[in-house]
Amino acid sequence: MSSHPVDEKLPPLRMATTGLQHVAAMYAGVVAPPLIVGAAIGLTGTDLTFLTGACLFTAGLATFLQTLGIWKIGARLPFVNGVTFAGVAPMTAIAASTHDKSDALPVIFGAVIVAGLLGFLAAPFFSKAVRFFPPVVTGTVITLIGVSLLPVAFGWAQGPDPAAHDYGAAKYLGLAGATLLLVLLLRRFTRGFVKQIAVLIGLVAGTVLALPFGLTDFGPVADADAVGFPTPFHFGAPQFHIAAILSMCVVMVVSMTESTADMLALGEIVERPADERTIAAGLRADTLGSAISPLFNGFMCSAFAQNIGLVAMTRIRSRFVVAAGGGFLVLMGLCPAAAALIAVVPRPVLGGAGVVLFGSVAASGIQTLVRAGLERDENVLIVAVSLAVGIVPITAPDFYHAFPETARIVLDSGISTGCVAAVLLNLVFNHLGGRRTRTRGTAPEAPETPGAVPLVSPQSIP
Repeated sequence: MSSHPVDEKLPPLRMATTGLQHVAAMYAGVVAPPLIVGAAIGLTGTDLTFLTGACLFTAGLATFLQTLGIWKIGARLPFVNGVTFAGVAPMTAIAASTHDKSDALPVIFGAVIVAGLLGFLAAPFFSKAVRFFPPVVTGTVITLIGVSLLPVAFGWAQGPDPAAHDYGAAKYLGLAGATLLLVLLLRRFTRGFVKQIAVLIGLVAGTVLALPFGLTDFGPVADADAVGFPTPFHFGAPQFHIAAILSMCVVMVVSMTESTADMLALGEIVERPADERTIAAGLRADTLGSAISPLFNGFMCSAFAQNIGLVAMTRIRSRFVVAAGGGFLVLMGLCPAAAALIAVVPRPVLGGAGVVLFGSVAASGIQTLVRAGLERDENVLIVAVSLAVGIVPITAPDFYHAFPETARIVLDSGISTGCVAAVLLNLVFNHLGGRRTRTRGTAPEAPETPGAVPLVSPQSIP
C-alpha cells in the first residue's frame, strides 16, 4: 500500500532544494520580529545578530516538532514554524514599560515560557472547536490568510526601507515584476523538478539581476561569523511579571486560533483533512516550541502561513521536505554566515515571488468555497461579512485605534477576527435551532445532534 504524499520521502537533492525553497520563502518573516524588538530595546549590533540567529535556531527546532512529531506532539503536516508577528507589538510594549532595558528580554522570555506551557495544557480543549469549521468557514479563513499576506508581498516589492525617499521606485517594482514573470514562465514552460523549484530559481535569478543596480549587498556575509551557538539564557535568566504574562497569554490565544486555521487550510491543500486529534497535536507542537524557544533566546513560535502557498503551488506535500527546511534553519542559527547568505535576497525579489505564493493561498480558499454551498443565501452572507471583517485591518489599519492595546492584539489580526466572525455566523445561520450545513451535491441527511457541525464535506475526503 503506497503512503500518503505527506509521508513521502524524496531523493536527497530534491529534499534539500525544496526545503531550502521553504526557508527562502519565510526567512524575512522570521528575522523581522527580533530585529524590531531588538531595536526597540536598544541592542548592540552583535547582540541583535545573536538574537536573530537564536530565532532561526528555535524556528528550526519548532519545525522539527511540527513535521516529524514525538508522541502526541506535532501535526505531522508540511508546516514551517517560526516567530509569530502577533507578539511584536506586546513585546515592544513590555520593553517600553521595563525600567532597566537589560531586563526587557528576560521579562519577555519569562512571559513566553508561561504562555507556552499554559497553551500546551489547553491544546486538547482548544482543538475541539474544529467541529465548528465546515467548508464555508474554512474556505473563508483560507481566503483571508492569502489576502492578509498579499500586502506583505506588495510592501517587499516597493523596497527595503519604507522610510527611504526612493521607496516604491520603478527599479524596485521592475525587479519584483521580473521575478514574478520568471516564476510564471518557469511554471508554464518547464516540467518536473525545475517546475517544482521555480520559486527558488526565481529568487536566485532575481538576486543576480539586482547586482547591476546595487540592490544586492554581500557585506553581511563577509562580516558574519562562521560558527555561533545560541547560548542558553544569554540575556539573563527569565523573569516572571504578571502583566507581561497576561499580555503574552492573549498573543498565545491569537496564535493558536491562527494555527488552527492554518492547519485546516493545509489539510485541505494536501488532501489530509486536519481532524481534532491532528489539531491538538499541532497546537501542542506550537506551544511546546514556544515554551522551549526562550531557553535559547527565541520568541513565541507559530505555524507560518506563507509556506502554505508554496505547498499549494508546487504540490510537494511531503512533511520531510519541510523538516529539511527546519534543518537548514537550525544550521543557519549555528552558522551566522549561512543566515546572512539568505538575507542577501533583496526585498523586491521576495515581493515578486510572494505575489505567487500568497495568491495561491487565497486561490485555495476560493476552491474550498466552491463546494461550500454558496447557492444558499445564508452561506453567502457568512462569507461576505466574514471577509469584510477580516479585511478591515488591511484596508483601514487604524480602524481600531481607539481600542485598548490588549484588544488590538486580536482586532488587528484580520485572520483572527475573520475566523471568529465566520464561526459565529455559521453557528447562527447553520447551527442554532437544529439547522445544519449541506454542501452542494450531498444527499439530505437526518438531523444531527446539536453541536455536531461537520468539518469537511464528503467530497473533500480523499
